Amino acid sequence: MEQNQLGRRSLIAGGLAGIAATAVASPASAATSDGPAQVQERLRGYTLPLSPRGVANVVSAPPWHYAGDVVGVEFWTSADAAAASLPTGLTPDPSSSGHGYALFIDWQFTGEHDEHLDPVRSLYSEFLVLLDAYWKDTPVAWCPYIYVDNDAALARGWVQGFPKKLGSVHQTRAFPVPGKAAPIVGPGGTFAASLSAAGRRLAEAQVTLQQTSNTLPALGRPIVNLRHFPRLTAGRHDDPAVHELTMSILDDPKVAGTWTGSGRLSFLPAPGEELADLKIVRTGIGFRGSLSYSVTDLRILD
Repeated sequence: MEQNQLGRRSLIAGGLAGIAATAVASPASAATSDGPAQVQERLRGYTLPLSPRGVANVVSAPPWHYAGDVVGVEFWTSADAAAASLPTGLTPDPSSSGHGYALFIDWQFTGEHDEHLDPVRSLYSEFLVLLDAYWKDTPVAWCPYIYVDNDAALARGWVQGFPKKLGSVHQTRAFPVPGKAAPIVGPGGTFAASLSAAGRRLAEAQVTLQQTSNTLPALGRPIVNLRHFPRLTAGRHDDPAVHELTMSILDDPKVAGTWTGSGRLSFLPAPGEELADLKIVRTGIGFRGSLSYSVTDLRILD
């Protein structure tokens, strides 16, 4: 997709789209399905912990702004394995069931208060899988697994519906200065990436660049997630407080410096993980590039 095709309110699916939804407000007096209007909360903040000044919350209110470098590999798993990962409301894409992407991303984040100047909080890494699927008549990308190494990124993901877990994600870096320690961003440049969690390697990839591209190959479908928050109330453990499909909305997405080439990818089994159940049948293109976007909204799917 050419950059001039990416509208300001485009959805990025792995991706790109632009559908409005209700914003999440600060706690306020409002009627709920479980009872009468709630009392106005005196503590402040967007996420827990709420506090007197409202600065102790793990995540402050949007807008959220992101920029990052991506190393990714296209892959195919079996149609059955891909279908088994889909939630109620999504169906396999009959033309590409089993097709997906694995993305390793080094991110820099900021809100409206120059949070990027506090790099210990604003820098983080991420790994995610996107699988082709359909929501009604709309082609979408479903994210069954995603890992980050930062608590704020974890919390922002749960607000959006991304099923984030903690992990350790690394990728080969490029630098403008020439030298043997950094691959070239050009023909023959080779980059590697890995994911581990709880001390076990879960994924590894290697990409060798061959040619430039106008877009990141994974950016073609809106990402759909499942926001889920269970109840601890006795007798209602199977009645979650929140259970809804969401579609990600990313504002003003941009890509730059994208190269494609060949890619290798492995998913490794580990206790308590199901990533390797998406057994890789074959891989397609590998790629590396940079992207940026902002987040202020999401769409709740009917």
